[in-house]
Amino acid sequence: MKKGILSLAAAAALAAGGLQAEDSLTDAITQGKIKGQLRLFYIDRDYDGFVTLRRASLAAGGYFGYETAAWKGLSAGVVFYTTNTFGIGNDNLPGEGYDPSLTRRDGSGYTMLGEAYLKYAIGNTAFKFGRQRLDTPMAGSDDARMLPNLFEAYLVTNKDVPHLTLVGAHVTKFAQGTFGNVYKGGGLAATAGYTAVAPGDYQSAMGVSEPAGRFLNMGTYAIGKENNGVTVAAAIYDGIAGLKLQAWEYYGDDILNIVYLQGDYGWRCLLNDDVKMLLSAQYIHENDVGDANAGEIDSDYYGLRLKAAWHALSAYVAYSSTDDGDDDNPLGSSILTVWGGMPAFTQGMVTRHQFFADTDTWKVAGTYKFNDLGVNANATLYYASFDVGDNNPYNTGRSWTATETGLDIKYYPEAINNLQLRFRANFPRDFYDKHATKTPDNVDWDEYRFIVNYTF
Repeated sequence: MKKGILSLAAAAALAAGGLQAEDSLTDAITQGKIKGQLRLFYIDRDYDGFVTLRRASLAAGGYFGYETAAWKGLSAGVVFYTTNTFGIGNDNLPGEGYDPSLTRRDGSGYTMLGEAYLKYAIGNTAFKFGRQRLDTPMAGSDDARMLPNLFEAYLVTNKDVPHLTLVGAHVTKFAQGTFGNVYKGGGLAATAGYTAVAPGDYQSAMGVSEPAGRFLNMGTYAIGKENNGVTVAAAIYDGIAGLKLQAWEYYGDDILNIVYLQGDYGWRCLLNDDVKMLLSAQYIHENDVGDANAGEIDSDYYGLRLKAAWHALSAYVAYSSTDDGDDDNPLGSSILTVWGGMPAFTQGMVTRHQFFADTDTWKVAGTYKFNDLGVNANATLYYASFDVGDNNPYNTGRSWTATETGLDIKYYPEAINNLQLRFRANFPRDFYDKHATKTPDNVDWDEYRFIVNYTF
């Protein structure tokens, strides 16, 4: 795919240099759009339990790119991503450790060509080839820290049939974002969006010291074994008033097949017409395919969510469940999501145990918008509880209940357009419990994040 990216760049350069006489093409290049986001991020996590450590980090960066206007349906774009610490580390931040989720695992910043693509549109069909950002249920950007996950892919969408969107893609490479650095492989990481490969095995399994910001073969990143990529097909239908249905299938060559289904139905409350209701259901099934390089996989997940919105206030309650699974294969009985996908209704800000086998989860959340009070801001509070069974892949043979409380406040100052000030906090309790050899036997923490986003 690297040669393909270079070929795309070369073609774009030749077009820019050799077709100045074509006014329409010249206009497409000169009338393109600059886009980007500047981000400043501070995170502070204070552990309690059998881990007693405070870690923090501060980084600045974001992304900056350019996309041409269309010329005969063809356009191109490039976007650079960067994260930088400016020498800020353990010696000048509170705590005893450096949080790795804003940079590379070793605390170093980096800059990368994250997007380099060609787009072509004809009628109701659009093509996009090259490095790009994807946001699909089981493969996504998961932009939870400094830089998101990115992909190399061939993508096509079609809307010839009214109210029906068809999606087809073949994804060849994955570049992990900075959030993936908080995981250390194994069952916890593989059910939370990231590689099952442990950091000590990166070099032997992936051929790199660490994967953050590096485009790797989809199989190599996921489990340390190269494959032919992941083929994706989807259909999204919204032709019935209030109803939206979507079906996705992901075929990860020699690893697994994923089926994702979701339905959402909205209506006005019969008791109060001012209240908007939304009922959503989701289902995931996974099974191993081909050489089954990740082992035998056979797992199911079910989720429900009921949401109500009244003026500035909205709230929802959600529930999910996974099968008990095979006692001899807890990881293969769990929902594996190794390419950034995290669609669960019940996920916490950091606790993603809902995809463990043998786990029931429920979550409540509420959001209030302060616009009617003259403040362009909103605040969300939530609570999630994860009833983890003993067939989980994280601490197999032991069961416990993990909980997470959190808040998310967003403020948009009127004086500066496109500026967002964000404060997030999460307070997991018993994230890891019933440890066999250590006392106390739990891991808790309090985490605070301060984020500034300026988008243009």
